Amino acid sequence: MKIIRAARRLTHLDAAGRARMVDVSGKAVTAREATAGGTITMSAAAFAAVRAGALAKGDVVAAARFAGIAAAKRTADLIPLCHSLPLDHVAVEVRFDAARRAVDIEATTRTRSRTGVEMEAMVAVAAALLTVYDMVKGMDRAMTVGPLRLLRKSGGRSGEYAFRGKAARRAR
Repeated sequence: MKIIRAARRLTHLDAAGRARMVDVSGKAVTAREATAGGTITMSAAAFAAVRAGALAKGDVVAAARFAGIAAAKRTADLIPLCHSLPLDHVAVEVRFDAARRAVDIEATTRTRSRTGVEMEAMVAVAAALLTVYDMVKGMDRAMTVGPLRLLRKSGGRSGEYAFRGKAARRAR
């Protein structure tokens, strides 16, 4: 697996430094996949309630999954320079880590397109995390969201990427 170390240039800027949408019309359609992950930490009482499914607002895990999937499908509406992509697959996984009082969320997105699906995976995780916050804030307004990061991507000209930090190992 080829690991990308750093961006070579900012593709969303033209020669004069103005923001632009990247022209992908000349790129080949290829299979692309991305996985992002993020965390929300909370009080012991809030964590126990979420894990037990004992919140008055309903099933936090189901709501987070639905929110993540819906958000991935609307990424281009939220991120101004993002291309609208036909998504072939969106999966949102929710895991509990009692030692950290954390809910870890991962989203994987797939498409066959001319550009990658990293932003769709990241937006899915962000929306899922914020949905957890919204549903649990009555118990704990001091919850912390983050970090949120790209864990893996494949496909396209830039090849494969895998995050090698501590959070990536913990999320598995």
